[in-house]
Amino acid sequence: MGAPLVIALHYQNDVLHPEGKIRVGLGADDSARADLLDAAGRLLAGARARGWPIVHVRVAFRPDYADLIQNAPILRAVASLGAAQEGSWGAEFFSSLAPQVSPREFIVSHNRINAFYGSPLESLVRQFDPTQLLIAGVATHSVVESTVRHAVDCGFEVTVVADACASADSAAHAASLASMTLIAHISQVEQALEALA
Repeated sequence: MGAPLVIALHYQNDVLHPEGKIRVGLGADDSARADLLDAAGRLLAGARARGWPIVHVRVAFRPDYADLIQNAPILRAVASLGAAQEGSWGAEFFSSLAPQVSPREFIVSHNRINAFYGSPLESLVRQFDPTQLLIAGVATHSVVESTVRHAVDCGFEVTVVADACASADSAAHAASLASMTLIAHISQVEQALEALA
């Protein structure tokens, strides 16, 4: 078995930057936004210090959205906002949480809600035979929960790093974490890093 592996979901400008098109409700002056950025930064730094692989997952679509199947409200909203267009600033990683050039860091792009679906994520993760997946990102009740459920169905042990996750609606964030306690360990950055070191 290999080391733990971090999956960092949608730490992108359109999602996290004050001028992003989605922003999951985290305003420029929202303390929740600062807390999320701090926790996500600590998660990535901790994984790097321990030599754990990190897969940075981004959502991106063609500028004409020809590859976006708009069969759900959240997907129709992406198109109506003009968000996450391939090649745009919004689809790029948020600067302080961007991947580093390293043989232990990878980028996966996807275009559905679940990051595993239709992407190379599963085959990439299996190369490392990880003891545990640490999954975090935005939004908790969307890409995070959908990806966690798929990971568990694939047979992976999962820890959700709760303080490195967020939703526009704090109640939705809390409800999603409560729901995932049935299938995953819910932890905070420091506790997860220490427990799996």
